Amino acid sequence: YFDSVMLQRRLETVIGHLAPLPTISNIRTQSTSGSNGAPLRVLITGAAGNIGYACAFLIAEGVVFGPHQKIILHLLEIEPCKKALEGVRMELDDGAFPLLEGVVATTDPATAFRGIDAAILVGASPRKKGMERKDLLEKNAEIFKNQGLLLEQYASKSVKVLVVGNPANTNCLIASKFAPSIPSNQWSALTRLDQNRAQTQISTRLGLTADKVKNIIIWGNHSSTQFPDTSHAVVSVDNKITPLSQLFDSNYLNGEFISTVQTRGAAVINTRGSSSAQSAARGIACHMRDWFRGVPQGEYVSMAIVSDGSYGVPKGLVYSFPVTIDSDGNYSIVQGLDLSDFAKEKMRITTQELLEERDSVFKFLNVVQ
Repeated sequence: YFDSVMLQRRLETVIGHLAPLPTISNIRTQSTSGSNGAPLRVLITGAAGNIGYACAFLIAEGVVFGPHQKIILHLLEIEPCKKALEGVRMELDDGAFPLLEGVVATTDPATAFRGIDAAILVGASPRKKGMERKDLLEKNAEIFKNQGLLLEQYASKSVKVLVVGNPANTNCLIASKFAPSIPSNQWSALTRLDQNRAQTQISTRLGLTADKVKNIIIWGNHSSTQFPDTSHAVVSVDNKITPLSQLFDSNYLNGEFISTVQTRGAAVINTRGSSSAQSAARGIACHMRDWFRGVPQGEYVSMAIVSDGSYGVPKGLVYSFPVTIDSDGNYSIVQGLDLSDFAKEKMRITTQELLEERDSVFKFLNVVQ
């Protein structure tokens, strides 16, 4: 007992000469700037779901925003998933990620959206049994209207927004309409997963890794009407560039290849019993990495962005285009690509679907075009 008392007194004496210690929560959220400046605040909605969960760890590891960029993760969930969200936060803590300066795990939207620099909007209402596509559009229209309003009120005006929740293109369009102060070039929807799927279909047949296949384009909607286009794609091996058209029969490239990519998501569900999660998170990581850090000169990637009228796509429609991205994170639509009559027809079909989606939700929300 005497030894315990003496030890306690000695500890009190030492502590009395020290500055007050911060609480554990303060330690987790202090802003010690990385080499790229202040910590980046990154929001993931639906963060306790399979995609959001996988994505959070890729970001914390530095895979997305770079090996020196400090991160504060904002994780949002609905109230019924609060306990699962707390488990995600606990695992992020246990991972001891050097780049992760803080985790804001909350069910309060205002707290989640406040001050964010990047938004990854995964959470959406899934299509349920007996639900028509119109019902799904309207259900998500309300969700993404509200998220647009939250972005307008709370997010940084330089925020970059990636919409993942389906129907992603139209959900992105809705959110952007309710956040008018955020410029149109800061909005996007995910088609990188489709691009990755397309690259792998080709690389597997050639016995190569996917990175050797470049410049496959996803045009249009993230749906079964998307057009995976190989007409400008190449294979790069040992500094030798070979057009894909020289390696494959056109019947395959214009037939089985397209249908396989278009229906890959459904095939995963039928095989795995649930939708793509890890591959979707990987697609998100690729999309945001390139949008913030750029792509190599001469290469382009697919992003669903707000159309400026290029290739005859109606202005304002959120449509997947081939883009180049500079080292400052500014994208430009690749111009001047030759399009065959076959390609033009495929692009027309996916454009028509997006116009129908837009008109349906705008009517439901009373949005003036």
